[in-house]
Amino acid sequence: MLIRVINPNTTRSMTEKIGISAQRVAAPGTRIVATNPDSGPVSIESHFDEAISAVGVADEVRKGEREGTDAYVIACFGDPGLLAARELTRAPVLGIAEAAFHLATMISTRFSIVTTLSRTGIIAEHLLQSYGFAHHCRRVRAAEIPVLDLEDDGACALNRIVDECRRAKDEDNIGAIVLGCGGMADLADEIRDAVGLPIVEGVTAAVKLAETLASLKLGTSKFGDLAFPPPKRFTGRFEHLSS
Repeated sequence: MLIRVINPNTTRSMTEKIGISAQRVAAPGTRIVATNPDSGPVSIESHFDEAISAVGVADEVRKGEREGTDAYVIACFGDPGLLAARELTRAPVLGIAEAAFHLATMISTRFSIVTTLSRTGIIAEHLLQSYGFAHHCRRVRAAEIPVLDLEDDGACALNRIVDECRRAKDEDNIGAIVLGCGGMADLADEIRDAVGLPIVEGVTAAVKLAETLASLKLGTSKFGDLAFPPPKRFTGRFEHLSS
């Protein structure tokens, strides 16, 4: 099985870290290809960043289709371009936020999210509403660290995330914590040991769900709004998307 894990930002060190975390939990025989777009934001911390990165996600899915990819994971907690990516393939496409929410509700009745910045926490709240998980989430918390601090100042970032997770455990009356950033993919075990609660990390959650869907031959439906996009001409910088 071939799973393409797409980091929608362009920071290669984060892509490599995400790929290692994904391969660590993958079943024997599953090959992980971790990629990121050539162009786009170095980190995703706003609606604008997400809009730009969604084009790169679509390009990465188009590349994956030429390579016979069995499933895709979008490794950003905003799940940018998720529905557009699903339109482009029959393979299952998982966003890490949606995957993490599903798994958190299977092991607890209430969870909190610990993410990087307050503004991206608001985006997570929108996703909870649109995916139907808002009533399961007690609180969205922010450690108030820029995403790239996870790469550039890892020890300090980890300490701030652990502190916020401990506050969530003490104050939120929850059974689990969801980590709200793909850049936290390698931190789940350390946080779990430090906090003493189940920690749901989206990249690894999405990889296991993607394996399950692919092995059950449950691909993206091509009926209704997720049918392949109608052929049309694109112009300017998007001319390469014409079909």
